[in-house]
Amino acid sequence: MSSILQNQTETNQERRMGADPLDTFPRRHIGPDRGQAGEMLKELGLNSLEELIEKAVPAGIRLTKPLDLPPASTEYKILQDLKRIASKNEVYRSYIGAGYNACITPAVIQRNILENPGWYTAYTPYQAEISQGRLEALLNFQTMIIDLTGLEISNASLLDEGTAAAEAMFLAFSVRKNETAKKFFVSELCHPQTIDVVVTRANPLGIEVQIGDHTTLELNEDFFGILLQYPATDGRIFDYTSLIQKAHNVGAVSTVAADLLSLTLLKSPGEMGADIAVGSSQRFGLPLGFGGPHAGYFATKDEFKRSMPGRLIGVSKDSQGNPGLRLSLQTREQHIRRDKATSNICTAQVLLAVISSMYAVYHGPEGLRNIAFRIHKMTGVLSRLLKSAGYEILNDSYFDTITIRTGDKTASILEKAHAQRINLREYKDGKIGVALDETVILSDISDLCGIFGVKETDLNELFANSATLPDSFKRTSAYLTHPVFQTHHTETKMLRYIRKLESRDLSLTTSMIPLGSCTMKLNATTEMYPVTWPEFGAIHPFAPANQTEGYRIVFEQLEKWLCEITGFAGVSLQPNAGSQGEYAGLLAIRRYHESRNESHRNVCLIPISAHGTNPASAAMAGFKVVVVSCDSNGNVDLEDLKTKAEEHKNDLAALMVTYPSTHGVFEESIKEICAIVHSRGGQVYMDGANMNAQVGLTSPGAIGADVCHLNLHKTFCIPHGGGGPGVGPIGVAKHLVPFLPGHVLVDNKTGNEHGAVSAAPWGSASIVLISWIYIALMGTEGLTDATKYSILNANYIAKRLEKSYPILYKGKNGFVAHECILDVRPFKKTAGIEVEDVAKRLIDYGFHAPTMSFPVPGTLMIEPTESESKEELDRFCEAMLLIHGEILDVENGKLDKTDNPLKNSPHTAAMISSDRWDHLYPRERAAYPANWLKEHKFWPYVGRVDNVYGDRNLVCSCLPIESYQ
Repeated sequence: MSSILQNQTETNQERRMGADPLDTFPRRHIGPDRGQAGEMLKELGLNSLEELIEKAVPAGIRLTKPLDLPPASTEYKILQDLKRIASKNEVYRSYIGAGYNACITPAVIQRNILENPGWYTAYTPYQAEISQGRLEALLNFQTMIIDLTGLEISNASLLDEGTAAAEAMFLAFSVRKNETAKKFFVSELCHPQTIDVVVTRANPLGIEVQIGDHTTLELNEDFFGILLQYPATDGRIFDYTSLIQKAHNVGAVSTVAADLLSLTLLKSPGEMGADIAVGSSQRFGLPLGFGGPHAGYFATKDEFKRSMPGRLIGVSKDSQGNPGLRLSLQTREQHIRRDKATSNICTAQVLLAVISSMYAVYHGPEGLRNIAFRIHKMTGVLSRLLKSAGYEILNDSYFDTITIRTGDKTASILEKAHAQRINLREYKDGKIGVALDETVILSDISDLCGIFGVKETDLNELFANSATLPDSFKRTSAYLTHPVFQTHHTETKMLRYIRKLESRDLSLTTSMIPLGSCTMKLNATTEMYPVTWPEFGAIHPFAPANQTEGYRIVFEQLEKWLCEITGFAGVSLQPNAGSQGEYAGLLAIRRYHESRNESHRNVCLIPISAHGTNPASAAMAGFKVVVVSCDSNGNVDLEDLKTKAEEHKNDLAALMVTYPSTHGVFEESIKEICAIVHSRGGQVYMDGANMNAQVGLTSPGAIGADVCHLNLHKTFCIPHGGGGPGVGPIGVAKHLVPFLPGHVLVDNKTGNEHGAVSAAPWGSASIVLISWIYIALMGTEGLTDATKYSILNANYIAKRLEKSYPILYKGKNGFVAHECILDVRPFKKTAGIEVEDVAKRLIDYGFHAPTMSFPVPGTLMIEPTESESKEELDRFCEAMLLIHGEILDVENGKLDKTDNPLKNSPHTAAMISSDRWDHLYPRERAAYPANWLKEHKFWPYVGRVDNVYGDRNLVCSCLPIESYQ
């Protein structure tokens, strides 16, 4: 009997560990089962998935052998394995500072936003009507930044503090009135990683960065801008008012990189006259995460609003005259400006900006002030005790950071600190820095005193009598006065506010989000779990290497796997967005040419169909953009490419190309395209936005590319988070490996050869865990099947809809890649129906619209991904077919040309339930045009938002509360 039980136990254990074929992650990740796949193939007139791949993917680029990856794991086992790896990280108390501080994420925010798919699986809020929750949270973020910095306008977050400072430099450079001004001053007291990123960004643009002592700075008209740290990286506080005035006197733009929490106590940058304030909102509830993701901020004067990088949330009105939030101004102008864009930034840090704004909402101004004041008083206690023990404190002013001269005691103090599992900031010249944070209590001060050899004393009494800031530094202006920051300070109120906003957003928890080029696929719960494990979340980005072995294992394995998937020799995980990956890849090409004494190669060829970030990134990297035409089939025009490559052969640096093409087709001539560029001395940069159609079938290396950025937030399952975080690592061929980005705090040098592109050495380190888990769970076969099914799902949709909506581009054999473009343009002539009408009407059916008017105006680009089942694909197709029926009803006069469900969409519950209904079609047709909607209906919170009105009446901070009544 015991033998039977033992065998049964072993069988159950084997099943848990993956022996049961049903317990496989690919089966849970890929939507259609085998039976459904057969039905879909039959619709396509095909007998097998392999036959589809043979017809859709050119034979000349297909891989000849499977990917060499570890066998697929199971969800149960992979978390055990990762827990063992995580245990190799050492979680110390880190008082390193330098722009990164431990903080407390309120549990109500962690559980209901950071760990909630209703928030992290939503898309960028381009469709405003189904994004009002995120948009309100981001408007709160902008209001918070405006109030704390004392400036007039803020964007809805940037990537981190370092890149925000670089964007400020570029803005100053762009708006300078003296075209000969080429110098940008950076205080030596800025954080070292910020200086590193700024220098990297400056070099390709011919900007001369002067790093030095701001107290002895002599400004003249050669300077177009200055960058100052507040408080300084060593903790000192300076009043920059007079220096900023001197900058203005010579026409220079002043930027202050400010600690956001300190601004609850300190005079704001705006009050000192600063033109721009940048920084990070990390300590507003965001885990350290070994460097990210964190939401950078950027605030400036109103006069610079059209030059400001990133996304801007504005207040407009909807079709009923009610307030409606939406993305404003330059958010939509980027693709139009292309190489003239003010920034290449596409991804914000929406999820993180939401969290930090909610942190401010939860604590309110008084709570934030108390947190800051408590940290400051703790710092005062420590400073006083160290002084009494004979130590020299090098900064007589401070907020949370002090620098101590330790001389020959430095090594022994650091040794004692490590024995207590404490990290301090070590300087090279006999100094130690200590930066305190929200988590510090008096027992932590006691531990620090022990490390420095300070005698015990009554800490409570010292704390009660700790010195405060000098009056000259104190903030006297009010902030966060809007009711939203005064109201939600109990967990009950906070929970209900978060849930209210969540209910206004459509995410993957509601339905498929069929966005072409954006790959909104399953972000599995198992992949998300470890992000908030303290072994990963509580690590400072500049912690010593012997404390981060677990992270290094993950990085090394993921880099190796990505090399195998891309066919490249090296990968850098540092770029923390696709835009940064583009930029880093182009910098690698630039540095390669420079190493061969060919720095004159500065022409970058870019197809006219490219993403707007491509030409913007090329311009930032110092390249001259030359546009290449596309032919009638959407492919790169080979003759035009040959002509322009030959014309510029002496100066040709690179070609930027997306594969499969932005038009959703595997171009047959891609190898020839690469050869044309290589034969003229150029390099091929491949935009990795469409890797979801490549993995396991082909690769950038196999096609002939030299460098490719990967959107881990697309193909490799990091959630979009409502528009961020993104991760954009680059893979490069062997000859470009030496030119991957470095980091001053890893390589110990700043400069053009190995300069950083992001503030943290490994970018948004904590979320690359998601992609590591995804690849480990899928294995070679699962990843390859995912690609095949993404192609199957796209072709199935194209086939079902082609009679009603012409498919704009197909490959040689009549098939698309992993996405397809529907042509809606004919309906404008026949029924007066625009592409926007179709997009907004889809909201009434419970769907997010596909990508609208890109890459071709008046079209819809659809990417279903491999995660959606046949049932969901059919539901989407039925919605599109019913909408087509409505268009026909307009054409034949059954529906009025101006008063019809498409023109008036989307319909809110308030519109439907109103006592007044003046439309020429029934309420039921407006609200329930499909049967499934009666079972479950997603109601948009606002009607169609008026973008034009919003741009003409720009409001980018919270409205008075009565506006929402």
